[in-house]
Amino acid sequence: MLITYLSVALGGAIGSVGRFWLSGLIAEGVGQTFPWGTLLVNVTGSFAIGLFATLSGADGRLLVSPDVRAFVMLGICGGYTTFSSFSLQTLVLLQDGQWLKAGLNSAFSLVFCLIAVWLGHILAVHLNTQ
Repeated sequence: MLITYLSVALGGAIGSVGRFWLSGLIAEGVGQTFPWGTLLVNVTGSFAIGLFATLSGADGRLLVSPDVRAFVMLGICGGYTTFSSFSLQTLVLLQDGQWLKAGLNSAFSLVFCLIAVWLGHILAVHLNTQ
């Protein structure tokens, strides 16, 4: 169990540094008027977790231990972008024919996260004036 936690922690560090580097590289290249770096990270992270999850799944060609799956999928991909986890979970719901749940997951994630970031902003503005 400790090995799994350490694997996820190490992978998370690698993913976070990768996100920071790529986002910065894109921002330097095209400017910061639109979050192209974040978009690219979310898209590439979603691609990476979809590829690895399928290759290393029960019917996949790549035989890896649960710790390696945790290292890559929860650690690297999760540190790189949590959007990858959201995307994979929504895909699994769609593959299972759970269209309503997939739609609700997408809608709730967008709406609730926007509300949460707004509430966090409002709280911080309040705290900054104290």
